Amino acid sequence: MIGPHPEASGSDEFKGFDEARRIMWCHEARTRVYERFKQTSFIGDANVAAVHVDNTTRADRVFLVAFDKAGQQVGVDTLYIDEPNQHLDIAPEFDHDFTGMDVAPDSQLGQAISRENGWVVNLKVLRDYEPLADRRSTQRAVFLAHLQDMMKNGEVRGFLFGRGESGDADAA
Repeated sequence: MIGPHPEASGSDEFKGFDEARRIMWCHEARTRVYERFKQTSFIGDANVAAVHVDNTTRADRVFLVAFDKAGQQVGVDTLYIDEPNQHLDIAPEFDHDFTGMDVAPDSQLGQAISRENGWVVNLKVLRDYEPLADRRSTQRAVFLAHLQDMMKNGEVRGFLFGRGESGDADAA
């Protein structure tokens, strides 16, 4: 589970706001990883099963090392970081630990993981990622998080989900 962002207020008064902000940070991390990996050939290469992301060695670039299913190195790439929002921080939904990806401990991938200088992207999960569906589910989750605060403060008494039309003014 991702903890609160360092800038989170920590106040119980705005729990929904803090939760919505955390949800958005996670969405932005997933989107950033997906968009940055689209700049490489790894997503389209069916031979690539995992990519080690070395995001700690240099501040101005990220070193990527691709591995096949057996954990043997099959390619390398470098992504340059021109803006702070291009950094490839861990997106748990794509991380090999969180996705339960099997890694042979004596493989080159296993050795890269043991150096603890980055994280590993499970390419199967990244290839299956649907940005539009993620955006929609994130939008709903953010709305529900804000709704919690609004109901607590009396700003909202009720609501309806769906696309239906109501002729009754008091339906909500």
